[in-house]
Amino acid sequence: MQKVETLTSHWTLYMNLGGLLVGLFSATLLGAWSDCVGRRPLLVLASFGLLLQALLNVFVVQLQLPVGYFVLGRILCAFLGDFGGLLAAGFASVADVSSDRSRTFRMALLEACIGVAGMLASLIGGHWLRAQGYANPFWLALALLIVVVLYAAFCFGETVKEPVCARLFTLRHHRSIVQLYVAPSLEKSRKHLALYSLALFVVITVHFGAQDILTVYELSAPLCWDSKLIGYGSTAQYLPYLTSLLCLWLLQHCLADTWVAEIGLALNILGMVVFGLATITALMFTGYGLLFLSLAITPVIRSKLSKLVSKSEQGALFSAVACVNNLAMLSATGIFNSLYPATLNFMKGFPFLLGAGLLVIPAILIGMLEMTHPHLEFQQFPQSP
Repeated sequence: MQKVETLTSHWTLYMNLGGLLVGLFSATLLGAWSDCVGRRPLLVLASFGLLLQALLNVFVVQLQLPVGYFVLGRILCAFLGDFGGLLAAGFASVADVSSDRSRTFRMALLEACIGVAGMLASLIGGHWLRAQGYANPFWLALALLIVVVLYAAFCFGETVKEPVCARLFTLRHHRSIVQLYVAPSLEKSRKHLALYSLALFVVITVHFGAQDILTVYELSAPLCWDSKLIGYGSTAQYLPYLTSLLCLWLLQHCLADTWVAEIGLALNILGMVVFGLATITALMFTGYGLLFLSLAITPVIRSKLSKLVSKSEQGALFSAVACVNNLAMLSATGIFNSLYPATLNFMKGFPFLLGAGLLVIPAILIGMLEMTHPHLEFQQFPQSP
C-alpha cells in the first residue's frame, strides 16, 4: 500500500510540474494572441486540449496503458492552453462586454459557476467512482468536453470587436505580457497592477493551501470526524461560492468593491484563526461559517486588474493572471502540505494561523491601493506604439 501511495505521489508531481512548465509558456502566448484574433480561437484550443487529455485518460483506463500516458495527456493539454487558457478567455470575454460598474459581479458570477461545477463533480464523481470504477466518469467528461468544443467553435459570440489575423508563434505576445508590468504609464497604474497581482497570489495560495489540509486535519484527533461530517465539511467548502456572490450583490449597493474585499479578508482571517484553534466540531463549522464572504475577494481583484489595462490587453492580462493562479496553487501545495506534518508536534493548527497572517498582506495592499488609487484609469490613455 505504501509503495502505491509513493508512486501515486510521484506521478501526480510529474503531471503537475509538466503541466505547469508547459502551461506557463502556452497560456501567456495564447492569451496575448487572443487580443488580436479574438477569444473564440483560444476557447476552442483550450477546450480541445482538455478533450485530448480526457480521451487519453479513457484509453489508459480502458486499455490499461502505462501511467506515463497520463503525463503525456497533461502536457498536450497544457500546450493547448489547459484550464488556465479557458479561464483567461472567459474572464477576458467578461471584461470585453461588461461596464466598469458591472464587471466585478459578472466575474464573481463566473467564479461561482466554477465553484458549483466543482461541487457537483465532487458529489457525483465520488459516488460514481465507488459504484462503477473510473471508466464511466471519464466517458462522461469526454462527452461534456465534446459539447464544450462544439459550443466554443460554433455558438460562442466573439467579444473582440475587430479581430485580426496574427502569427501565433512570435515573441511579441510574450513581450506584451512583460510590458503589462514594466512599461511606463501615467499615475503608476503598472505599480498597482503588480501589487494587485501579488495580493491575488497570496489569497489563492492561502485558499488552496488550507483546502489541501482541511480533510486530514478533520480526520485526525481531537476532531476525529467520520465520513458523514467530512461530507458536510466538503459541502461547506463550496457554499462560499454562492454566499459570496449573493453578499457581493447586496453589499455593492452601499459599499465600494474594495471595502467588500476588505470585509471578506477580515472574515477569512477570523475563519483561519478559528480553524487553527478548533478542538471541537462546533468550532470547525463556526470557521466555515465565517468564510461566507471569502470568495468575493478574487473577483474584486480581477476586476481591479482589468480596469488598469486597455481593452486590447485583456487577454494578455488574464493569461498572466492564470499563470499567477497556477503558481499560487503549486506554492500552496508545497507550503501547506510540508508545513502541516512538520508542525504537528507543537501546534497542529499552525498552518491555518500562518494563513491568517499571510492574508494580512493583501488586506494592507488592497486598502493602500484604494487610498492611493489613480483617478484616471490607464485605459483612458492612448497606448504607446
